[in-house]
Order: sequence, then structure tokens, then C-alpha cells
Amino acid sequence: MSIVKSDLIKELATNYPNFLRKDLLKLFDIAVYEMQEALKRGERVELRDVFSLESRVQKARISR
Repeated sequence: MSIVKSDLIKELATNYPNFLRKDLLKLFDIAVYEMQEALKRGERVELRDVFSLESRVQKARISR
């Protein structure tokens, strides 16, 4: 299942009407940025009951 950023922001805006759409967009951008930085530092990122991410180093291989 894939989701577009604009659809996610729209869904958050309907579920949380007290938040402005621009604030939700900024919050989402900050969250994604922090996840990227954590992965760059080699840390594990986990959203409970949704997914978890971690970076791994693969050994080099010979290919065509």
C-alpha cells in the first residue's frame, strides 16, 4: 500500500480539525527529516504497530 503525502496531510487535517494544514505539513516534514537523520546515524527507526526501519551495510559482490 502506498500513500501520497498530500493524501496523508488531508487525512490528518480531517482527523484533527484544530490543527492548521500548514502546521501539519511542517510537523510531517520534521518527522520525516528526523527519521532520515536517524537512519544516517545508523540508528533504528520504529513506528509502533506500523513499521520499523534500519540501515544495513551489504558486502560488495561481483556482478555483470
